[in-house]
Amino acid sequence: MSSARRGGTEWREAEAKMNDWAPIAKEYDPLKAGSIDGTDEEPHDRAIWRAMLARYVPNKGVAGDPHLTLFVARLNLQTTEEKLKEVFSRYGDIRKIRLVRDLVTGFSKGYAFIEYKEERALLKAHRDANRLVIDQHEIFVDFELERTLKGWIPRRLGGGFGGKKESGQLRFGGRDRPFRKPINLPNMKSDFYGEGPAEKRERNWTRDATRDWRTRNRDHERSRDKRGPERERSWGWGESERERDRDFKEERSRERERKERDRKDRERDRSRERDPRKQRADDKHR
Repeated sequence: MSSARRGGTEWREAEAKMNDWAPIAKEYDPLKAGSIDGTDEEPHDRAIWRAMLARYVPNKGVAGDPHLTLFVARLNLQTTEEKLKEVFSRYGDIRKIRLVRDLVTGFSKGYAFIEYKEERALLKAHRDANRLVIDQHEIFVDFELERTLKGWIPRRLGGGFGGKKESGQLRFGGRDRPFRKPINLPNMKSDFYGEGPAEKRERNWTRDATRDWRTRNRDHERSRDKRGPERERSWGWGESERERDRDFKEERSRERERKERDRKDRERDRSRERDPRKQRADDKHR
């Protein structure tokens, strides 16, 4: 095979990968979830090995429709089912709330599952309730993944999408921490990453190939048009770092200007204090 033909084949393969790529995982792979851009070939921590060797079977005793269930995490341990019902019932009719508790102590573990009666309410809560503050805690909201994402491994077995940077354990591919754009793929425009408004990117993401959220979100688009444009949320990796850096530079510039004004004011006050003394000294020598 000639080099030109081989180069064309590689380009088509890279283009096909780019068309299939998304910042949100469509199928759970521990090795991919432990990679910043999903291209790692070797695990970088022992948790990934544990997840790869785990044989996890979803709990069959869990009742309810997984495609109508919302996962709510980072809850205050004092938050109750009544408080969750009060907050999440504003998005639609709730069929069931399951606040996960310790079997021995009965204390909350800080996460819950909320099943809605309609998919419209589920999508609205997924869009609006994320990062909502309940009982002084900023919560995290996502779809249920245990029964809907193929190959899912929970955090206790080394999987999940969360992790601690202090221990070197990183997890990507979820809503909270999406994949970075792979640098070895051609620079092609993709609605999945960084282009267009956040609402459009959320509509284009599907949990599987058979569910088309664009058609299901049509009613929500009309309601958003009536309410006016909402604050955009960028999935692009690095936007928050750039914003923090810009805010830091502006704050530092304002601090320098404030110190300069204070210095000039002190010099002016000292000059005013020296002038009467100088005047009295001149009068004494006359």
